[in-house]
Parts: sequence; structure tokens; C-alpha cells
Amino acid sequence: MKTSSEMKTSSEMKAASEMKIGESGVIRFVKGEGLTRRRLLDMGLTPGAEIYLRKKAPLGDPLEITVRGYELTLRKAEAANILIEEVKGVKVRW
Repeated sequence: MKTSSEMKTSSEMKAASEMKIGESGVIRFVKGEGLTRRRLLDMGLTPGAEIYLRKKAPLGDPLEITVRGYELTLRKAEAANILIEEVKGVKVRW
């Protein structure tokens, strides 16, 4: 586990809910407490996993992402708990 001094600054990371359609990123941290955090981790949203934003509903909620080769739909509030580091120029393998 990284210490807080080793973690990236918040300016280098952003929430998955702030991604634009077609952007890719690598999960760096999953926030939340208790069952909410556990549910996200159980769905494969773990640090180091690559995600790709496929679709957004017209009002921005829900979001459809691709993670670990499958499509997953999340509420915007859930996606706000997933901190990612944006990856540019990566071809999506899915």
C-alpha cells in the first residue's frame, strides 16, 4: 500500500465521473466506505485496472465503462469514488 506521500496529487488524478466519452484511464484509488467500496472492488474496479468510458446518458447519469473486458454501468455518484490517471494514446483492446 502506498503512503499518502507516494500517491499522486489530486491534480494528476480525476474521478471517473469526470471522464469524457472515448477517454481511457488506469484506476489509482477507490474511495468510499464499507459496502459501497467493497461493491466497487468486487466488480473489478481495483487499482491498476484500465477503464474506458464508452457511453454517458444525456444528463450524465449513468455511465457505461469497459473494465477487464466487460461493460459495466455505474451511477455518476459511484463513479465519483473511482480516481483514475488518464492514459492518452492507448488503443482499447476490447
